[in-house]
Amino acid sequence: MTVQRFAVEHLLSMPWKNGGGSTREIVCQPPGAGMDAFDWRVSIATIDRPGPFSAFPGVARTIMLLEGCGVRLRSAQAAIDHRLDTPLAPFDFDGGTALDCDLLGGTSTDFNVMVRADRLASQCRVLRAAHTLAPAPHGLLLAVAGEWTAESDDASRPLKAGEGVWWADTPFGARLTPRGDDAAMIAVRIEPRQAMPR
Repeated sequence: MTVQRFAVEHLLSMPWKNGGGSTREIVCQPPGAGMDAFDWRVSIATIDRPGPFSAFPGVARTIMLLEGCGVRLRSAQAAIDHRLDTPLAPFDFDGGTALDCDLLGGTSTDFNVMVRADRLASQCRVLRAAHTLAPAPHGLLLAVAGEWTAESDDASRPLKAGEGVWWADTPFGARLTPRGDDAAMIAVRIEPRQAMPR
């Protein structure tokens, strides 16, 4: 599979698994897999009301705030009580945990990564300076501020804020170079669980 470009503004919106919000799916692997059959999935969710999060048993999740005041995530017996109110700060949790979500202000937009915990592991980082991304079999890059260049052996890909690339089942690495001091990029690596560095 080749590297696929995307732009957030062109992503289609769909309801959450539980119908309590909406999401724009960037990629779901394997292609055509449903909400209970994917290996990994990356999306951007819009949260505009309080309510429960969709439960995904057996899935490891990472969420981070992109825009808005954020939300408070709580589970029964306060096993999880987390204020997601700092932009671009990843928070990892068990997707099978029943979570309630309260708004901390108005509507929020959040970046989400989900992987099957028994087979895959993900690493989600926010880059603000030049970085060499080591090859990974699956992954995604999303420029969230400023302009970037993702240069690999086969191409040089300019990325503006709101643009990115994803890849699956093919090793891909790149030299990532920002333009400007306020640049930020989300970099997601997804690998077989036993291969992910500890």
